[in-house]
Amino acid sequence: MAGVLWKLEPATAAKHRLYKRYLDAWWPKMLQPTAEGYRRPRVTYVDAFAGPGRYLRGEEGSPVFVLDRLLHHRAADRMLLTRDRVKLIFVEKDKARFEHLQGELTARFGDLAALPVTVVLRRGEAAALTLQLLGETGAWEHPILAVFDSWGNVNVPLNPVIAQIARNPSSEVVVTFGPNWFNRRESEDPDQFDAVFGGRRFWQEASQGDRPSDRWQTWLNAYRSALRRAGFTFQLQFKVVPGSGQPLYLVFGTKHRSGVEARSSMSSMRSSKPARMAMKLSTRASTNRWVSQMGSSADLVPASYLRRTADTAGIVSRWMVTRKRSE
Repeated sequence: MAGVLWKLEPATAAKHRLYKRYLDAWWPKMLQPTAEGYRRPRVTYVDAFAGPGRYLRGEEGSPVFVLDRLLHHRAADRMLLTRDRVKLIFVEKDKARFEHLQGELTARFGDLAALPVTVVLRRGEAAALTLQLLGETGAWEHPILAVFDSWGNVNVPLNPVIAQIARNPSSEVVVTFGPNWFNRRESEDPDQFDAVFGGRRFWQEASQGDRPSDRWQTWLNAYRSALRRAGFTFQLQFKVVPGSGQPLYLVFGTKHRSGVEARSSMSSMRSSKPARMAMKLSTRASTNRWVSQMGSSADLVPASYLRRTADTAGIVSRWMVTRKRSE
């Protein structure tokens, strides 16, 4: 298994806790009928860097726990799962990891074609396959949540991939962004940087700072600006600081701020223990707001939050904050 599986690091485990909590709320928000009886025709989830489906000590990878938590969600009966309505797309470039992922999903769930949702597995480059698979599965014009959880180098072009998802209604992206990765490599492949940020003039300033902390923040600001230019009005950034001390960010891109309430401050902790996270909402006009969102479990999103016109990042974030305060 050398080179196929790797150790689950604390920072990755922290990201997984966030994904679980977010998706536990996102699925019913997207799939349950609204109070007015509206039901979305189709919802698509994309994991563009899916990995092998398991870690070295047996922990589940994101494709496994995402599918499992959907199928066994407390609201599954009310979410009206059908193969035409719910699509999960998993892309993995490495041949050995892709084959391992296939084996993990089959061992856990049996014949994928017999599931009440459609699971699409494809080997290849995330940048090349994401838009193609979204087209093949009929995802366009319906809600999409696309997760680009690379090693921090993004590795997906702003145009056309991120921008086309941004133009799609009720759609969001989650991108793993490592400022230090860019900070150490800006002279190596400027064309790759151009693709990530949408052009050289949008990232060159970030490479000119003197202090590493200043440059990290400038790199992050440059990517947030790129998401805004792509069409995502708001960015919800989650900062993970593992034992190495080098920050890693999950940047959510969404087009609506509705429902976001963030009033308490919390800074990330440097520790060799499981990483902690904080969330920061960044917009063109708003002041910065911080909210702790860590928790071990999630209940159903209250019906009062299921409004047809609201995008999910704001709604789910509001629900997270409300629930956290009550715990």
